[in-house]
Amino acid sequence: MRQIILDTETTGLRPEEGHRVIEIGCMEMVSRRLTGNHFHYYLNPDRLVDAGAMAVHGITNEFLLDKPRFNEIVESFMQFIDGAELIIHNAPFDLSFLNSELVLSKKTYKPVNEYCGVIDTLAMARKMHVGQRNSLDALCKRYSVDNSKRDLHGALIDCHLLAQVYLAMTGGQESLFGFTEANNNASTKVDNITHASPIENHQLVVLKAKPEEMSEHDSYLLAMKKKGKCLWSDEG
Repeated sequence: MRQIILDTETTGLRPEEGHRVIEIGCMEMVSRRLTGNHFHYYLNPDRLVDAGAMAVHGITNEFLLDKPRFNEIVESFMQFIDGAELIIHNAPFDLSFLNSELVLSKKTYKPVNEYCGVIDTLAMARKMHVGQRNSLDALCKRYSVDNSKRDLHGALIDCHLLAQVYLAMTGGQESLFGFTEANNNASTKVDNITHASPIENHQLVVLKAKPEEMSEHDSYLLAMKKKGKCLWSDEG
């Protein structure tokens, strides 16, 4: 399965008030392993960033002046996510902005969820941890994901954290691939996407149990079998 961890940063809270996307970050995951392929752009929104939003992500109006506009990168973005399952924390927020941008681009694209499946990790967390804080920072703490380098929000760093949180929430492991920060205005070319084997160029280390550990394991299984609770004993 090809999944895309996705995050955006914006000029404000509501697209219906004219707020725009100023950063898109996407990280590709195949078979629950980050492939190293990503899509990342800062965008010129043709409007000012609200002070409150700037305090969250630190992206300034001056920084965005020479960046491309959404309609200049929309085709490569849609090609990158097409057919994938999107993993987003608070998906309604990001999707509302992305769908607004698609309309403003005056292209013929339908809403994002017509091309992709969507998993909202905030909705998942609220079901799994009822009554608890379920922000990305709170989930990082809950699942022992190191977010010490996250002084401000940023699309790619948030994607990397969310990937680890999602895998922990769904019983998986962290990626075999490390996270490399992109340049200020870089994106992986879509036609260079590769779906590498998750263990390609990685040598797996197999650790065998010691004799005393095997003996202790057998004793534990025997005790469970006597209680009628052992389902995987070699002795049936």
